[in-house]
Amino acid sequence: MYTRFFSSLSSPTKALNPNSPFFSYLTNTFKLTETQALSISNRFSRVVALEKPQSVHNLLHEYGLSETQIRSAVRVSPQILFANINKTLRPKLEFFQQLGLALPDLGNFISKNSTLLTVSLERKLVPSIEILKKVLGNDWNGKDLILIMSKCNWVVRRDPQTGLLGNIAFLESCGIVGSQLSMLLKRQPWIFVMPEPQLRDIVSQVLGMGFSVDSRMLVHALYTVSCLSNQTFRKKLDLFHSFGFSENECMEMFRRAPGLLRTSEKKLKFGIDFFLNTVKFEKSVLVYRPTCLMNSMENRVIPRYKVLQVIKLKKLLNKAPSLNCILNMTEDEFLEKFISRYRDDAEELLVAYKGHFLDSSEES
Repeated sequence: MYTRFFSSLSSPTKALNPNSPFFSYLTNTFKLTETQALSISNRFSRVVALEKPQSVHNLLHEYGLSETQIRSAVRVSPQILFANINKTLRPKLEFFQQLGLALPDLGNFISKNSTLLTVSLERKLVPSIEILKKVLGNDWNGKDLILIMSKCNWVVRRDPQTGLLGNIAFLESCGIVGSQLSMLLKRQPWIFVMPEPQLRDIVSQVLGMGFSVDSRMLVHALYTVSCLSNQTFRKKLDLFHSFGFSENECMEMFRRAPGLLRTSEKKLKFGIDFFLNTVKFEKSVLVYRPTCLMNSMENRVIPRYKVLQVIKLKKLLNKAPSLNCILNMTEDEFLEKFISRYRDDAEELLVAYKGHFLDSSEES
């Protein structure tokens, strides 16, 4: 998503002599394609000596990167081939190791995020990571931090004074603090470095849908809206409209379960049809219990519905519970209350419950 806010600068590749030493070095040493090598050679057309690129290649090997990972790192950020070994590259590689990146994780990380090797350690990396650590709290092994940087390395590439701190302060002013702020950072880190006016627009959009800064649902709505394009968001609402839900009913469902619209269109369509036409739910049931549509249809909803049908057919209970009720039960609770307790009918109930798994096994 953050690609809509950050664009890379590029220029058309100019014709270049493919017999230049640097071009040959890139194709022979890094096994880059001719197109890739020409593009990089064009950017560094004045290179004659190859000692520095070779020393960088050796350094990355020293830190355990494979040839494939080095090739990827060079392709992502070819300027690292001309960086100062001891002042620029080694300190950052050691810094990432201190954050908890050991082999082979260090190689995987650097191969995809080699641009971070060109970012100022003192002005950007260190202060940004200190800010992120404060937001994350108990991230003792650094896994969350690494995951965040892997998802969006812009969180440590920009000046923290003009990005991170301002957005964090604004989110906190909206009541998104503590564990909610940490959750949002782990799920959607680009929000923390997007231009603040864009962030304010998204929050304003969410507030306009009926959420308030006092609601703990605000952060979940913000996450959903930030995940979806306006077109996709509208398309999901149109799907509900096609089943007869009004705009107000759609918004009510979204306010009750902001994650609902992150559910795939295919799953939503199947679920709505199943609950309305097979289970015979009134629309109002889904409006006030939209989380039904977020359950796994294959592994939870349909198997439990089949068990409920057997219980009703055999009149095992004077009053059978609603499907809504049993969908909220844990697996152990469900098995205990609706299968294990009926010893004489347990086999039939278990077949109803596990039949779809058995069918799948037979097919495979």
